[in-house]
Order: sequence, then C-alpha cells, then structure tokens
Amino acid sequence: MLPLSSKILFFVFALVFGGLGAWGFYRLYLRIRRGAPASETRFDVLGGRIVSALVVALTQERTFRRRSTISIFHAFIFYGFAYYLLVNLVDGLEGYFHFVITSNHVWGKVYNSLADILSFLVLLGVVGLVVRRLFLPSKRDFRFNGKSLLHPLVKNNYILRDSLIVSAFICFHVGSRILGQGAKLELEGGDVWQPFSSLVGSTLFGGASDSALYNWRVFGYWGALGSVLAFLAYFPYTKHIHIFMAPLNYAFKRTANSGTLPPMKGLEAAMESEDPKIGVEKLEDLEWPRLLDAYACIQCNRCQDVCPANATGKALSPAALEINKRMQLNEIASHPSPFTIKTASFEQGGLTELPMLEFAISEEAVWACTTCGACMQVCPVQDEQMLDIIDIRRHQVMVAGEFPPQLQSAFRGMERAQNPWGLSRDKRFEWADGLKVPTIDENPEPDIIYWVGCAASYDPGAQKVARSFVQLLDKAGVNYSVLGKKEACTGDSARRAGNEFLYQTLAEENIQTLNQVRPKLIVATCPHCMNIIGNEYPQLGGHYQTMHHTEYLETLVAGGQLQTAPLSASVTYHDPCYLGRHNGVYDAPRHVIQSMGIELLELERSRENSFCCGAGGAQFWKEEEAGEQRISDNRFEEIQNRLDCATAAAKEGKVLAVGCPFCKSMLASTPTKQGRDDIVIKDVAELLLESVQRAAGEWQEVAPAPAAEPVAVPIAELPVAEGHGEISADAPEAVVGETASEVINEQPEEPAQPAPTRKKWSQKDDVSAEVAPVEAEPVSRAEPAPTRKKWGQQDDISVELPPSEPAALSTEAAPVRKKWGEASQDDVSAAPVAETEPTSSAAERPKWKPAQAKVEPAQTGGEAGRSPVPTPTERPKWQANKPKVEAVATEVEPAQIEMALQAETTPPVEAPAQNAERPKWKPATAKAPAPEVSELKVAPTPAAQAEPVQLSPEAAPAERPKWQPKAKVEATSAPTQTVNIEPVQAKAAENLAQPDAVTQPETGRKKWTPKK
Repeated sequence: MLPLSSKILFFVFALVFGGLGAWGFYRLYLRIRRGAPASETRFDVLGGRIVSALVVALTQERTFRRRSTISIFHAFIFYGFAYYLLVNLVDGLEGYFHFVITSNHVWGKVYNSLADILSFLVLLGVVGLVVRRLFLPSKRDFRFNGKSLLHPLVKNNYILRDSLIVSAFICFHVGSRILGQGAKLELEGGDVWQPFSSLVGSTLFGGASDSALYNWRVFGYWGALGSVLAFLAYFPYTKHIHIFMAPLNYAFKRTANSGTLPPMKGLEAAMESEDPKIGVEKLEDLEWPRLLDAYACIQCNRCQDVCPANATGKALSPAALEINKRMQLNEIASHPSPFTIKTASFEQGGLTELPMLEFAISEEAVWACTTCGACMQVCPVQDEQMLDIIDIRRHQVMVAGEFPPQLQSAFRGMERAQNPWGLSRDKRFEWADGLKVPTIDENPEPDIIYWVGCAASYDPGAQKVARSFVQLLDKAGVNYSVLGKKEACTGDSARRAGNEFLYQTLAEENIQTLNQVRPKLIVATCPHCMNIIGNEYPQLGGHYQTMHHTEYLETLVAGGQLQTAPLSASVTYHDPCYLGRHNGVYDAPRHVIQSMGIELLELERSRENSFCCGAGGAQFWKEEEAGEQRISDNRFEEIQNRLDCATAAAKEGKVLAVGCPFCKSMLASTPTKQGRDDIVIKDVAELLLESVQRAAGEWQEVAPAPAAEPVAVPIAELPVAEGHGEISADAPEAVVGETASEVINEQPEEPAQPAPTRKKWSQKDDVSAEVAPVEAEPVSRAEPAPTRKKWGQQDDISVELPPSEPAALSTEAAPVRKKWGEASQDDVSAAPVAETEPTSSAAERPKWKPAQAKVEPAQTGGEAGRSPVPTPTERPKWQANKPKVEAVATEVEPAQIEMALQAETTPPVEAPAQNAERPKWKPATAKAPAPEVSELKVAPTPAAQAEPVQLSPEAAPAERPKWQPKAKVEATSAPTQTVNIEPVQAKAAENLAQPDAVTQPETGRKKWTPKK
C-alpha cells in the first residue's frame, strides 16, 4: 500500500496521462471515421462478430500461419500483455487498498504463477525479436526493393525507431514489476508459486533492510504502472496500437470470401455527375474499414513475402501500401507543437491534397497486382490490401482514363463481341465441333448448365478442357446443356482491371439470360467464372449455385458413374488462386487425381500458400510490369524442380495438372517451359478422360506431334487508288513487349497439322479484308512471303472475301497473342463486330483487282457504280505467272480476313500447284524458319474442283458497313473453282483508295472528361 503523498501524486499523474491517452484514441477514431461509408454491412450479428474476434485474437491462429519460430516470441508478448491488463488492475488496487491476492488458495496460486511466468516470457519475447531485427534479419523481412514507393518517414527509419522505443517501454514496464514483486517477496518471505520474482528478490535484495525493500517496492509500483500511463499518450501513434486495432479488425471484417469484391452502387449516377467520385483517389475516398486496416497493420511484411509481383522484383509491396497509409494519416493529423490540444483539419472534415499514387503506392505497382489474394490470406490482422488496389484502378480507368494501353483491346472485345479476345460471338460454340453437345434450346430442362467461359470457347488449349469435360459428362449420363452463343463474358477481367461499368453491363446481360434458363446448378471449368457468377452476381440480383468442374467430377467418380484406370505418370498439381485461396477448393481436384492411382507430388507452395501463375487481375491481357523475372517463370521453376526429383524420375511421364484455363495457358507459354517438352500441362478433366477411356478400352496412344512446318500462304495483291492510303507521319510506333494473351497453348501430346505462320500483331495492325476470288495458274513453288510492315493509325482497310472452304472442313485459327504498343488517345478498334445479320439487299463494296490483272467491263445492276451482290461460290484455283482476274457475279457472303500493307508495292506470292506439297515459307529478312504455331489445322489443297457449300444463316459472318471507293470497278462474271485456303494475307501498294461516303470509324475509348 502506497503512502498518502504517493497516492495523491499518482492519482494526478494518472488523470493527466490517462486523459492524453484518451484524447489520442479519440483523434484516432476521428481519422478512421473520415473514410467513406462501407459498401457492406459491418455491424450485423454484433455478438457473433465479437466472439469470433476474441477467438481469432486469443488463439493467434493467423499469426502462426507463417514464421512459426518468430510467432512464438510474438505470442509470448501478446499473452503477457493480455494478462497484464488484469495484473495492472490488481497492482493498482493494491497500492490504494488492502487488496492482496495470495497463494493460499487455488485461484491465488493460478493468478500468481501466470503473472510470474508470463512476465519472464514477455521479456524473453521482446529480447528475441530485438536481437532478430537488429542482428539476425532475413533477406526479405523489413526490407523493400528500390521500386516500391515509400513514405518519407519510412525512409528515415521511423519504423526502426518506433520499434526500439516500444521495446524499451515493454522491458522497463515488465522489469519494474518484477523488481517490485521481488522486493515484496523478499520482505514477506518468498513464494514458491512465483519462482522468477522470488529468484530476483533473493539475488538482488538478499540482506537488504526493510526500508530499502519497501522503497524498491514503491519504485516497482511507479515504474510498472506509471510507465503504462505515460505510454498512453504515445500509444496511438505507434505500430503497437495494433494490439487494440487488430481485434477491432477481426470484429468488423467482411463476411464474404476474399475473392468477392465489394458492390459498387450508384455507378451510373456517379458517372453522370460533374465531379464523379468513382473509386479511390485520396485517403478520404477509402472506406473507413480500409483506414482501420492501416492502424491494425503489424508492419511484419508477411504480405510482401508472399506477393508474387514483389517476389519477382516488381514495384508492388502490399506492406508498403498499408504502412504509407498510416504514416500519411499520422502526418496530416500532427501539429507543429506536441502540446497542441486540438483536432486537425482532416479530422474535422477537411480534404487532403495528395492523391494516393503520390505517397501510398505507385501507378506501376497498382497494375502489377494479380489479385491472387495471398496478401490477405497471410495477413495476421486481416487487412485487405487487394481491395485498395482495385478501388484505385477503378478511379484510374473510369475517371482519369489512365491505364495500360494493352487493356484497351480487351475492353473493346468485351464491349463489342462479349469476349476479351474480340472474336465473333458466332464462333463461341465452335469448340464443340464434332461433338454432340446439347444447347439450352435443344435441352431446356437440364440438371446442370455447363458454363464454358471465354477461354474454353476461343483459346485452343482451353478448348481441350471443354471437350474433355463434356465427353466425361456424356459417359456419366449427365443431363446437361450449354448456353452456346447466348453465353457472354462474365466480366471478371473487366472488374479486376477497374472497369466496373463494363462489368455490370456484361453481368446484367448474363443475369437476364440465366434468369430465363433458371439453372439448377452451374458448373464451370474456369474458377474465375465460377467465382464471379456464384459470389458477385448476387450483388446485381443473380443468385445461382455454382460448382467447379473438379468438384462435380469428384462426385461422379465417387458415385461410380465414371470408372477409372491407373495412370503411371508423375503428376503434380498447381492450385489456382481463384479456386483454392479465394474459394477454398483444395481437396476435390486432388481426390480426382488420386482416383486414377496417381501418387500426387505436392509442391512446396501449395494449397493456401500456392504461388500465382501471373494471369489474374487482368494481367493475362497486358504486358507484365518490369521486374527480375516473370511470375509464371518463378512458378514453373518450382514445378520442374519437383517433377525432376528422384521419385518422379522413375515414372513414365511428367504431368502438371491444373484446374484453370488461364493457369494452363500462362504456365505453358512461359519461357522456362519452352525448353521442357517432357513436361506436359493438362487439366484435371483431360487426365480423367484418359483414365476413363483406358478403363473402357477406348484409349489410343497418340505419338508426339511433329513440329509444324511453316506453310506459305497465297497473298492477294490489292490495287490502290491514287492519292489515298498514305501512312500518317504521326502514326505511333507499333508494339513493345508481349502480353500474356499472345502465346498459343502448345501441348506436345496432341497431334498438330502444319499451319500457316501468323505474325504478332500490334494494336493498330488488325485489318479486315474482303477480297474477290481470283483465278490463277498452278505453280510448282511459292515465293518467299514479303516482310509485313507495321500499321499506323490511319491504315485500316476492308475488303471482301467469299467463304474460303466448305464449312465441314473449316478450322478456326487459334487466337494469336498480340504485340502491344503505346495506345494513342484515339485508339482504333481492331475489328468492329456487327450486331445485326447481313442482308442480301445491302450494296456490296466493289471488288479489288490485282495490280497486274486485266479487268473486263462487267454488267452492273442495282445502285449505280456498285457491283452486284455476289452469291456464294468457290474460290478459283491459283495459277502461275500473271493471273487474270474476273470478278464473280454471283452472291457471296462476306468474311473477314487478316491482312497487312507493305510500305512498298511487292509482287504477289504465287501459290503451290495442286497435289504438290507446300514448301517451307522463307521470310524475306531471315533465313531461319518462322516460329511454329500449334493448334491450327490447314486443310490440304483439293485435287479436284469441289462443290460450293451453302453457309447456314447461323454461321454467316456479320457484315461490316460497305465501303465505296472513289474509283469505281466493274467486272464481268466468270466461273470459279474452290481452293481451300486458311487465312489469306493480302498486300497492296501504299496508295490505297479511301471511302467516299463512309467516314473513318471513331477511334477507341477516349479519356473520360467530366462536364465543366
């Protein structure tokens, strides 16, 4: 018990510093409240939230997810401080009243033992962490690479100084209590239930007088409790405020999983306002729980350790984002004098001046995020760094109009063709050619709807997954349907890239379609589609039950509907981020793989610790930010090391199993994979189909496909009207870098036919051509293909081409990944997609005539100056030397082809003769053969004239607006012959006739400017 003077003095001291501490916490509340309202409720089921927060905090489960040894030291400090809340209260009462808890009863023994042991453990934990930070730091902990944006306070070692100050306080606080308790026990005769304090008392105070022992006891009282009160004034500004803020973060966390983005309401109204508030530009634009995140942050850098972008040397650091937010909040709330007792302007409702891109995170780092969710999964206090980045992207895309130019093509494709590839919606169901796949119109009452997705519809590698899955459904006798051409992009890439308006447009279209279908269950082979339909469509009124195809296949195998045979390959499995970490599906794909008698080789980074492939967050559609390594390379190196281990070496083959089409494409196209043809990448469905076919005796071994030889493709020469078609001097330079969507999946286990080599194309290179069929003499060899020039902004041309081959033999060329360049503000669409079916009454564009061809007068009809609409006909055979071109008078359906212009006029490349093997194509500028392209099949040139094939209206391509050049061309009709040709490349002289009546289409998406 304290003397009276000490009681009075301590009471005054407690009032002053307790008041300063309370004032600091109140100002902290004001700063957090300045955030925008939360888009999701945070106060529902408050009792359950509190219980959940206590459980997470007391178990320290999230802390022990990584760094187990360091987490033990942290647990010592946490449990010690938590218990010290009670110890400090008891010690305070003991100083004013005759209130003593002795070890004479059970509860007294428990209390004193815990207080004594935890005091020692707290000191041990603090010393251990200080030694580690100062003398034994790891290579990554508490460090940032040179690209990460850091607040000036961080650069000036504020974090280190703060840690040392807090560590000194803890040691003084706990040490003072141990000294005071030791003096007390020495005075009272010791206590076996307080061994450490008794040891200190007997060692330091043995033989001391009673007055000396009493003075040491008073010192211990003031040192322990006085230091706590004094520290309260500093506590709101230190990193250790997380001891209070972390439990609050647990209590107010989102109930949705990490893969579900918060809803964005009132978007249309916001876009129409003069000063739109969309996304996040400044601190006050963040929702208040995100400001709470900054104060809950432990500054442990665990999120940075697991970030795939940071691990490969890029500018993104989720830890720096949260730390910079807190430093800025403290800085704008500070006063010149520490004794100023008033609120800051920001706390009173004032606005900040600096955008977050200037102090919290760089623009380069914003676009490096793959939205894999690893940072949120590993964070001990459940911060949501990924959501900050998405909100910043929303502002950059929809308000500032500043985003990577490569994304413009994906946005345009989703806007016009409902898929980021920008391919025609009429081709969406071509993946099922040769299979009897029922559409919803053919089977309106299915048990499941198979959601194919854009990747499986257009990407050749992903198409194998879709074909394998529907064959498994057929073998299991499942009643299913697909939406076919009614299916549109889910909008996942648009939303993760920040284009919320485009996402909502696509989502509402799909919701309308699905509400008409009323599906019982939606099964998707793409985790991104599964996640967004099941978790984010409910925000817009679409409530559906979704399941990943590996989960559904697991039920079919477990139910005996699919019989499997053992496979002997060495198999490892890559966990997709949106299947595993975001939606918790880990066991289903593993169970399916193990059902085939395979002993799965687990990767070191697997399940919730899986490493991203690099495709998420719309990264697939843009060039990867500069760094030390590709994310996909980093992951594939781990995969190949695992498959090369001794256990895997004894197997017949090496297989990487995946459960996501984007993971498959990224890992198959990464540079490290190109030298490892022995490692095959397959989806779980592809593996299961092989096993099921082996069990049924249907499997046929397929020899590895030979390398596809480049094939020379005939190039039609286009005439040029004088005075037109000159290249603009201001046209931007084409192309830098390579996007993730530019590499075709190449699977060595599948046979491939020789395919024409297609060039990488830039943002300005895509040209739709419609060319009249020509008749030429067969030749024995093909001339080398001319070098194709880069296209400028004004180089888009359109010509018409009739169907190149019978529909039964047509094979769609695989979408080639694109080379991207800087996009101008007036970016032009690659190929607009018509929304209406072509009409036979529409006037056709006049047909181009080759420069060396003679054109005879034709009988014209219809509108003056225009050629009559031709009817479907066959292409003529190619002939050697100077071909004589005669226009076709019969009606043909227009079809789009890819073509390019050369800077100078070059002679046409002659086609190989019939029944002769096509020679290898030799580029004009290099002797080496062109890169091989898989997945494309070229129909052989027929030996005899083929019958024309009438295209069904459903397969007819959409007609583009007709273009009428100034130079009118009239041609006579002539019989034609069919020649099966894949993509036709056309060339022309640099002077190209420009349209009279049709104006140049308005260029691509411009920066959005608010109304003045």
